[in-house]
Order: sequence, then structure tokens, then C-alpha cells
Amino acid sequence: MEPMGDSIDVHLGKRLRRRRRLLGLTQQQLAGACGVRFQQIQKYECGANRISAARLWQLSEALEVPVGYFYDGLTDAAQRQHCATEGEAGGEMFAQKETLDLIRAYYQLGERPRRRLLDLAKSLNGDHEIA
Repeated sequence: MEPMGDSIDVHLGKRLRRRRRLLGLTQQQLAGACGVRFQQIQKYECGANRISAARLWQLSEALEVPVGYFYDGLTDAAQRQHCATEGEAGGEMFAQKETLDLIRAYYQLGERPRRRLLDLAKSLNGDHEIA
């Protein structure tokens, strides 16, 4: 299980990237506004480096948002991660776009074609039982 601190760092990084892109800023431009190199912004955005309180303040000023913006949705994200690590939500598999596209397409089919598709998937899997 990923430590809670790591999931918070990843969440903050995603919020940072989202706001930067929304404003049309490059990593280089944001880095210049905060006095760091663009590689540091990259590391923040992917959660590889933890953002200090002082740096978070600078980022919030540069991105014209309150510091709390970065924490929005954190409780929901932490809960989803907990469910995923406990196996309740299917883990990382359901986070993949391809899986979500497949599920949407599957449920757009009628019941009979869905059963046939499931049978096909099972047969392609070598007749192993799919949970």
C-alpha cells in the first residue's frame, strides 16, 4: 500500500498541472515565476518531489488560486485509493482509460450481445474462469 504522504504529493501535483495548463502556462514559465527550474515543476507535477508549504504558497500566487485549491478533492482521492488498494474497486485496472471505454461500450449493448461478448472473452482467455 502506498503511504498516505505519497498519495497527497501525487494529488497536489495533479492539481498543479491542471491549473498550470488551464492558464496556458508552460512548466518553464511557472518555474520562472517561482524561482525554480522547470525540472522541479515536473517533479512536483508527478509527485516525485514533495512541495513545501513556502513553495505551495508561491505556486498558489503564481497560479492565482488559494492554497486550498491544491487540496480540493483530496478526501475523495484518498478514499478511492484506499478502496483500490483494498481490492474493492479493482485497483489500477479501473483507472485505465481503455478499461473504462470497454465497460461503457459493454453496457451500451443489449443483454444478449453482452452475454455473447462475455462468452467470447472467456474463450479467448483460455476458458479460465473470469471473476
